[in-house]
Amino acid sequence: MLILPLYDDSPVPRPPVATYGLIAGCAAVFLWQQGLPPRAAEAAIYGYGMIPAVLFGNVELPAHLRALPAPATLISSMFLHGGWPHLLGNMLFLWLFGRGVEAAMGAGRLLVFYLVCGVAAGLTQAFTNPTGEAPMIGASGAIAGVLGAYLVLHPRGNVRVFVWFFIFIRFIAVPAVILLGAWFLLQLLSAMASDPGEPGVAFWAHVGGFLAGMALVPLFRRRGVRIWHPSRSSAFSVSRRRSGPWG
Repeated sequence: MLILPLYDDSPVPRPPVATYGLIAGCAAVFLWQQGLPPRAAEAAIYGYGMIPAVLFGNVELPAHLRALPAPATLISSMFLHGGWPHLLGNMLFLWLFGRGVEAAMGAGRLLVFYLVCGVAAGLTQAFTNPTGEAPMIGASGAIAGVLGAYLVLHPRGNVRVFVWFFIFIRFIAVPAVILLGAWFLLQLLSAMASDPGEPGVAFWAHVGGFLAGMALVPLFRRRGVRIWHPSRSSAFSVSRRRSGPWG
């Protein structure tokens, strides 16, 4: 069964430059990864990926693999990806949900919000297995924060979804509260069922990023933007005055 979200109906009053910039940044870093020889590509993942045991000082990387101070890898790891499906899946969700969130925050606030959620996601994953030595890479923890913010900002928004189940092919509109609520529940159940010591999908990072996104929306939204609002048409009653250097 394939379920693929395609687009939403959130208002986007201006070009989402921060969302596009983040997508471009992740794509550029991935193309750089693709251009590296195999051993150098693996070294980049260890040097720029977030390794819990290194972050907490339980293990020290060999000198030739140390690219950044361990805390900085909470940021750098967000821009690395493990393959085309990993990159494209993450960028689809960032494009789909990032535009509506950026409209509610502005470009500057969204960038800071994205990085903060990514750090929260990485720390959540790291605390579940502080002795883990497998690098964590990918933007999904930060993007989970965007999903959490979207749920708070547009709970009754509609997302157009492509569904393919054997011979059943449909395009259906799914309320954001159902789609994102189901997504979060799946991540939570998967995290609880997974072994933190085994490499694989960082489900706890998704959980931590999503909750951080929901919690931080009141601090990052523009003045006048309402949260948990039932009406799609009036969810973006924003003041026309500039809101300072954030955008």
